[in-house]
Amino acid sequence: MLIRSVFERSADATVAEMTPYVPDGELREMHMVDDARGNAATTLDVFTPAAEGEVRPTVVWIHGGAWISGSTASIDPYLRILAEQGYTTIGIDYSVGPEATYPTAVIQLNDALDYVQDHAAELGVDASQIVLAGDSAGAQLASQLATLVTSPRYADLVGIQPSLDTEQLVGVLLNCGVYDLRAMAELDGLAAWGFKVALWAYTGTKDWSEQPAGATMSTIEFVTADFPPTYISGGNGDGLTWLQSIPMAQRLDELGVPVTELFWPAPHEPALPHEYQFHLDLPEAQDALAETIAWLGETTTGAP
Repeated sequence: MLIRSVFERSADATVAEMTPYVPDGELREMHMVDDARGNAATTLDVFTPAAEGEVRPTVVWIHGGAWISGSTASIDPYLRILAEQGYTTIGIDYSVGPEATYPTAVIQLNDALDYVQDHAAELGVDASQIVLAGDSAGAQLASQLATLVTSPRYADLVGIQPSLDTEQLVGVLLNCGVYDLRAMAELDGLAAWGFKVALWAYTGTKDWSEQPAGATMSTIEFVTADFPPTYISGGNGDGLTWLQSIPMAQRLDELGVPVTELFWPAPHEPALPHEYQFHLDLPEAQDALAETIAWLGETTTGAP
């Protein structure tokens, strides 16, 4: 609960920082859409410039919060900014630990993607052009859903039938994520303690690194050459960049997956923190936003 409160205070401050950068354009908004499967915590916030009856390439964004906190409210301004570029953007809420344990969130998110397909016309979604995106823990979840879609072997191991087909998933956007839990298990110090406690709450076991949860959440071990084109970024002042994001980018590149990466040299000043992309007062965050928009334009078709 202490870790959750810290994350929530940080999220509120970041939302306040992003809000002045939201354009004044008109968007259709649909909030708190029930997934119709009895998962009360799985709701969708949808923003689209599409008129009724139109569909647009769609970015489905999974929020962060160390798997134990967060909501789509924390990414609301960023979703609006991207929607103004011509995309339908969807933020999905999911149940967090310790109230729900792994793989509940993955199942809920997969069900929500099924709901998005079933209601594509109503939501302004081009179901043939979906980008999965996420920040921090949400990036891990986005990478896990994409691995489910593109690796039948992995889907069998996890025991979840993916809602999307490979052809529908045109890209993956990963900011400041975690992809190798076993590397994290070897860390020590205060930050490592917080991470390990959060994973204990999320997986329901203190020995998560030795259990199926720790293995199957480590998507770096299961990605294949069929993984979608990927944009991946992290700040130079974020330890996860060096331990997680850069190794993941290297692994995907080794497999021949098209990778667009935005990393900053170790001595860069100021040192860019975890989820620097949302700190839009920083010129580097503006650079990351521009790179994100450019990558979306190259990865999808049909958005202005």
